[in-house]
Amino acid sequence: MGFSLGTAITYCTVLIVFASTGHVAGCYKAIVSFGDSVTDTGNLIHNSKLLSNGFVKSSVPPYGETFFRYPTGRYSDGRLIIDFIAQSMGLPFVQPYFGGGSNGDRSFVEGVNFAVAGATAMDISFFMERGIINSATNVSLGNELDWFKQMLSSFCQTPSRCKEYLQSSVVLMGEIGGNDYNYAFLQGHPKEEVLSFVPKVITVIASTINELIKYGVQTLIVPGNLPIGCSASYLSYFMTSNASEYDPRTGCINWLNDFAENHNELLQEELDRLRELHPHATIIYADYYNAAMRLYRSPSNYGFNNTLEACCGGGGPYNSNAHVYCGSQLSTVCDSPSSYINWDGSHLTEAAYRWIADGLLKGPFTSPQINGACILSRPKPKILDS
Repeated sequence: MGFSLGTAITYCTVLIVFASTGHVAGCYKAIVSFGDSVTDTGNLIHNSKLLSNGFVKSSVPPYGETFFRYPTGRYSDGRLIIDFIAQSMGLPFVQPYFGGGSNGDRSFVEGVNFAVAGATAMDISFFMERGIINSATNVSLGNELDWFKQMLSSFCQTPSRCKEYLQSSVVLMGEIGGNDYNYAFLQGHPKEEVLSFVPKVITVIASTINELIKYGVQTLIVPGNLPIGCSASYLSYFMTSNASEYDPRTGCINWLNDFAENHNELLQEELDRLRELHPHATIIYADYYNAAMRLYRSPSNYGFNNTLEACCGGGGPYNSNAHVYCGSQLSTVCDSPSSYINWDGSHLTEAAYRWIADGLLKGPFTSPQINGACILSRPKPKILDS
C-alpha cells in the first residue's frame, strides 16, 4: 500500500513534553495495539466473522454517548485508555484493523488496533476442552498476532521498512488475559482451577512479546489486570452476606482482587525476565490495577460519587444483571456517567479510563515511565531554530 516512508518513520527533530497535560509531541509515530474490550476501538463491530452470536452489545446506544455521540464499538460511554494515550502522543484515535479509517482507508501509518472485545490470551480450544464458553468471539491473542503479520506483509513492502516502522511505534499489549478468567469464574468454575490458568496466560503474553521484538518492535506497554473484585458483574455474581469477603474501605471482593494481583505479580516477574533477554527493548509495565484502585479508595478526589454500581445495566444492588445487557429495553442508564466508575457491569466509564490513562502518562503507574522511555528510545533530538 502506498505511503510516504518519510511521513511514517522520520525521526523527531523536536521533542516537546507538556508536563501540565501529559501531551507528548513528535515522539512515537504510531500505536500498534492488541487486546480485548478494554482496548477494542471497533474490530468486533466491523467484522461479523469474529462474532460468536451475531450481536455486539456495544453497537447500540447508550454506548459512545458521552464523547462520540453514537456507538463506535467501544465498550464504554466514550473514550478508552488507548484513546487518551493516542491523544497524549499527538496521534489520531487508533483505527481498528477491520473497518479501516474513513472511506475504508486501511493506511495504518499512524497506528492499527487488533484488539477484539471478548478476546482471550489462550486459544479457544483451551476453553472448549474445559467446558468454558466464549459467547462473544473465538478470537485469541494468537489470531491477533497473525493479523499483525499479515498487515506487515502488505503494508511495509520490505522487511527494512517494517522494522523502521515498528521502531518508531509503541505497542500496547492489551489489557489481555482478563477474559480467560472472566468466562471461567462467571460460569462457575472454582478458583483453584482458574488459578492454574495464570501461568499459561502469562506464557502466551510473553511468547507474543518475544515475537513482536523479533519483528523489530522496540517499545511495548504491557498492562496488568484491573481490580476485578470491584467489577459490578463480579459483585453481583459472587454476592454474599459474609462481610469478611469485602474490603471495608471500598466494598470490593478481597479474594478476586487478590487473584488479579497474583496475575500482575507473575506478569511483572516475566517482564523482568524478558528485559534481560532483550536489553535493547523498552518493556513498560502499566499498572492498571493500582491506577484504578485509587478511584475506589478515594472516589471524591476524582469526581466520583458512585463507585460500584453500574451506570448502565439491568437492576439489582449493583445495577448489573447477566440477563439484561446495557442498551436493551429493560436496562436503565444513569444521568451522569462521569460520576460513575463502572459503565455496564464489566467495563468502566470514559471518566474512569481518563483517570487511569492520566496515571500512566503522568505517573506513577508505569515502570519505567512512559514519557521517560519515549525520550530515551529516540535519537537525541536536534533542536531547530524557530
